[in-house]
Amino acid sequence: MTSLGTLGVAVIGTGRMGADHVRRIDEVISGARVAAVVDIDAARAKHLADHIEGCTAYTDPAAAMDDPGVDAVLIASPGPAHEATLLDAFARDLPVLCEKPLTPDAASALRVLEAERALGHRRVQVGFMRRYDAGYRSLKSLLDQGTYGRPLMLHNKHRNADTPPGFTDAMMINDSVVHEIDVTRWLLDDEITAVRVLRPSPTGNAPEGLSDPQLILFETAGGRVVDTELFVNCGFGYQVSCEAVCEGGTARIGDDHGVFSNTAGHWGGAIPPGFVERFEEAYDRQVQRWVRATLRGEVEGPSCWDGYAAAAVCEAGVLAQAGGERVAVELIERPALYR
Repeated sequence: MTSLGTLGVAVIGTGRMGADHVRRIDEVISGARVAAVVDIDAARAKHLADHIEGCTAYTDPAAAMDDPGVDAVLIASPGPAHEATLLDAFARDLPVLCEKPLTPDAASALRVLEAERALGHRRVQVGFMRRYDAGYRSLKSLLDQGTYGRPLMLHNKHRNADTPPGFTDAMMINDSVVHEIDVTRWLLDDEITAVRVLRPSPTGNAPEGLSDPQLILFETAGGRVVDTELFVNCGFGYQVSCEAVCEGGTARIGDDHGVFSNTAGHWGGAIPPGFVERFEEAYDRQVQRWVRATLRGEVEGPSCWDGYAAAAVCEAGVLAQAGGERVAVELIERPALYR
């Protein structure tokens, strides 16, 4: 750490998400500074670095990690690049906040997990930001306290206004439902053991070749059933909600985000246009908590195990999409480091 107790962070990947994290560290949260930015586009990295005092631009993640001002790494590069960057961070024993996915598939996620285990201690927090959303945190607290009895089912909704060019059926699972995979495991403290995918009549607003909407069903080790309505070309905005059905009541979040108004001739509220706006506070809270924990010499939040488990469920989900059958999820025994 620096003599002032400020965490010097290298942000690796400066696309939409990475640039937003650079802004967040530089302008919003406390206890950290952007010491380095990394991108294969040298001009983009330099443009960001030039506007931040004491920040250096790099095109090579390893070179940035060797910068004496870098104490920790935030990975926001595309998923296929994560494994190599994580292993470089492990070689230097640097703490990491890694945007989801940990890696794009279960085999590479398991390699990362085993490499972290070889260190003998955790170094990675995976960026499943919904765990830091106020609504989800409140729901988690209710379930953990048993306020409404034992949870039996979850009902999720996940809607996007539209999809970018090239969005595929597999991305419906890997890029969208992966969030419901993580919050299901976290809210219920239960592993997902099987996946089914049902395909209703598709919307005419979806690009050719994309089956949208879809209904994804999870089974858990504890006998719970979870459904997710995924509709990524709904046309009207970004909506995420979750309802827990328990033995003694139900609890739902996500319906009342923002201001609800009554005025002449109409009533209602605003629907956010995208995930960044909907979960801005969650992203802020996630990065702030990571910085504070790192300055204390601790690691908290979603682990490499959570990243690996999510990748394994995603793989089962993509198989279920393709075949229309129930697909079991295969996981190794959970190592002691992640219990």
